[in-house]
Amino acid sequence: MYIEKPRFSCPLGGAMATANALPNTVAVLHASQGCGGNSIGAIMAAAGHLGSGYCGGASVPTSGIGEKQIVFGGVERLGEQLRTTLEVIKAELLILITGCTAEIIGDDVESAVREFTAEDPNRPPLIHASGAGFKGNSYFGYDSVLQSLFRNYIAPADVKKKGTVNIWGLPPALDVFWEGNLVELRRLLEGIGLKVNSFFTKFDTLEKIRAAAEAELNIIVSPVNGIEAAKVFKEVHGVDFAVYDLPIGGKATEDFLRSVAKRLNLNQKKVNAFIGTEKNLYYHYFSRISDSYCDLDLQRYAVIVADTTYAIALASFARHELGWVPRLVAVTDPVQDEDKPALLDRFREVLPSADTIVAFETDTSRIETRLSERWPRPDGSKYYRPFSPAFVIGSRLDKEFAESIGALHLSVSYPISNRVVLNRGYAGYRGGLLLIEDILTVVLGNR
Repeated sequence: MYIEKPRFSCPLGGAMATANALPNTVAVLHASQGCGGNSIGAIMAAAGHLGSGYCGGASVPTSGIGEKQIVFGGVERLGEQLRTTLEVIKAELLILITGCTAEIIGDDVESAVREFTAEDPNRPPLIHASGAGFKGNSYFGYDSVLQSLFRNYIAPADVKKKGTVNIWGLPPALDVFWEGNLVELRRLLEGIGLKVNSFFTKFDTLEKIRAAAEAELNIIVSPVNGIEAAKVFKEVHGVDFAVYDLPIGGKATEDFLRSVAKRLNLNQKKVNAFIGTEKNLYYHYFSRISDSYCDLDLQRYAVIVADTTYAIALASFARHELGWVPRLVAVTDPVQDEDKPALLDRFREVLPSADTIVAFETDTSRIETRLSERWPRPDGSKYYRPFSPAFVIGSRLDKEFAESIGALHLSVSYPISNRVVLNRGYAGYRGGLLLIEDILTVVLGNR
């Protein structure tokens, strides 16, 4: 089985991107020659031209194991690489990521980690995460790093601090807008009275991450990503978690904030005041497009092509904020058959006709087929209603598909190589306004 034009890499790429997004953290690969370069190359340009950062990209330290290590074992080579890494780089945390070859030959990586630490207790902490390709895709790599962080780095805390939360669920690079999204979500949660640890932003530090077990609750803004890590956190540190959809725009953001506030029994007066101020500001700006929206008839049929997290969020946004009519929502990450009913239930909360609109499809070339199934084009029909005007909210891979059906297009989901993304984010109130601007600018720019 193969997936044509996949929208993810192997776990190694996801783990590397996640490690590189943590503050003052460096990934060290124990993998075959070329694995690191191939993995990070696919992520850097495809994540809005993310770039390598400090010790990312081609600068990632790697054991580069070859035939000799495959035959005789690579632990000795790994130890040598770990020691020499510290001679040339500065890091407060090292994350050892193993690739397929190292795990297939069964290298005792955990003993190498213990030996490295025992040699010099003053060395930066070293933890291990799996990036073996046969275990899943890049989303698995993200979860693997989180699980190791929670098991092996975060300090135990007997006392939980009221009003302190952790938030995750948006994999760095795979959510091209992860940092902008987390910054906005952090701002919103702080606005209703919480202290927030978001792990992967410029506002986070390893000191705060290490104290994450003091949190009262873990907030996961994805129905799929980071769930297993949240279970590990609960098992190891006794902190419960709550799963939410990524909130984009006025309605979803208010629902998210009120749900969190209810779960944590926050001061209702303060919550209402903050939401009221944010809503007034949001609709103050939103109203500026209302005349043009009506006069120029900017409503569209919508096709959404994205991973599960963004597919739900964008479907809700298109319907409730833009007033558009979703006709196809293609979920592009692999979903097990047993998991589909639960995900469809989440879609039904934002799309009453989700059963006839949502399609689970990993192959890019079949997206158009899925649309045809939902919008048949009978040959020779005199009264055939064309699929127009239409708009495709997807990835760079969907640009040609949009052109083939005469639709406009904006890249919002991974991979995005036709846009530069710096601190942009689409979450929350501010992100919703940015997404409205970006989408309607494309519409008006092509009139």
